[in-house]
Amino acid sequence: MYAVRQLHEQDEVAVALRPLAKGEQIQVAGRSVRVEEDIPRGHKVALQALAAGAVVHKYGYAIGRTAAQVQPGQWVHTHNLKSGLAGKADYVYQPAGSSVAPGSSPSTRTFLGYVRENGDVGIRNELWVLNTVGCVNKTAERLAKMAHAEWAGDGIDGFYHFPHPYGCSQLGDDLVYTQKALAGLVRHPNAAGVLVIGLGCENNRLDAFRPLLADVPPEKVRYLAVQEVTDEFEAGMSLLAELAAYARTFQRTPVPVSRLRIGMKCGGSDGFSGLTANPLVGRVADLLVAEGGTAMLTEVPEMFGAETILMERAVNESVFRDVVHLIDDFKDYYTRHGQVIYENPSPGNKDGGITTLEEKSLGCIQKGGRAAVSGVALYGEPVRSPGLQLVQAPGNDMVSVTALVAAGAHMVLFTTGRGTPMGGAVPTVKISTNTELYEKKPSWIDFNAGSLVAGADMDDLAQQLFEHLLQVANGAIRTKNEQNDFREIAIFKDGVTL
Repeated sequence: MYAVRQLHEQDEVAVALRPLAKGEQIQVAGRSVRVEEDIPRGHKVALQALAAGAVVHKYGYAIGRTAAQVQPGQWVHTHNLKSGLAGKADYVYQPAGSSVAPGSSPSTRTFLGYVRENGDVGIRNELWVLNTVGCVNKTAERLAKMAHAEWAGDGIDGFYHFPHPYGCSQLGDDLVYTQKALAGLVRHPNAAGVLVIGLGCENNRLDAFRPLLADVPPEKVRYLAVQEVTDEFEAGMSLLAELAAYARTFQRTPVPVSRLRIGMKCGGSDGFSGLTANPLVGRVADLLVAEGGTAMLTEVPEMFGAETILMERAVNESVFRDVVHLIDDFKDYYTRHGQVIYENPSPGNKDGGITTLEEKSLGCIQKGGRAAVSGVALYGEPVRSPGLQLVQAPGNDMVSVTALVAAGAHMVLFTTGRGTPMGGAVPTVKISTNTELYEKKPSWIDFNAGSLVAGADMDDLAQQLFEHLLQVANGAIRTKNEQNDFREIAIFKDGVTL
């Protein structure tokens, strides 16, 4: 195995594929470089001399400027490389085209899904208990457990509850965010039925929330305000019995792969994220988009520094303007709260070898492959067309995964170099960037992209991952978060709590 990898011929740095020891000679780009200091795996080594203030490239794009003079063989990281980004930018529509157009390679492949009454398709036949306000979290949790013990099985994949602390003492956008996120979950086709529980005196009371669900088949939803009944558990179980009977009317049937929607998220990135798992997911996204399916990319702050690449792939000028608004809106959000726009990556990212936001963003957007950007979905809103869609949400793992689910993702592809046990409300496929993590955390990780470091073929591995996802969609494979029953949501918040 090679010791380092230069990702683009223009790059002044290479990535260490294993720990590099001071004094060893590495071969790269037809020349030999002496390593001048110990360099951790996944971190960057300089391939040439760089003056202070010089632009450094990785992936063929700028990832920052040197803060000091750098010699060949030296470690390039936070001590000598700083972000080159500052403030907001002016964007001009300069379409570069895309090599993958939505539906450009239709196929006859299918998966076994549940076709709902409104024509949407789910990959699970679950029943969800959702609360409009955090005051009734435990009531909803207990009802879900009672119903699961009573009726799970026989065509029903389970009863699940997703706690959250919001719905009361919220104003303005925060209340809207809560309502839109919860409405997206109610609408989700993986839930055959949903029991919505309210307390009765909250801001997000049932009569304020119900209008958001006008497009949801009435057979799918039941409502319970616990202040209005004597025994909320008796009343809740009666409503869940009705929903269970409704859920059993659905059976798996073949549906085209074009109906599949995947969300894409990276968490706990390392220096291998942009080499292995993220480009692998991007290749799978291209395969799905080419067959007419939908891939969703989020983590807007982790597009900063690479956003023009996505803008150039917008299918038209209207979508380009939507992407510009998406980026600028999040930059305004940072400055409105007195935060530095480019204060990223996280400590764990830096430990893994990622130095600047540009570097993280360039690796992050690789999950979007090479497909044309077909549209932008605002927070809590469903995607409305196939292709590569950008979804408004921050980089936080739980918040962004929840936003992908609310947008309609049947499953989430979650790449990680550090590892995490969390799972979303839908099957969450954890893809390790390195083999060491895959072997260390088999109870967390579903698929290993680390074999790409050892020379595995990207196209072959992408086909393997695509087939794995179809088996998840079919119900033949349950993801590790499903096996562990780790299912969580988190709702975006930006404002005052009374």
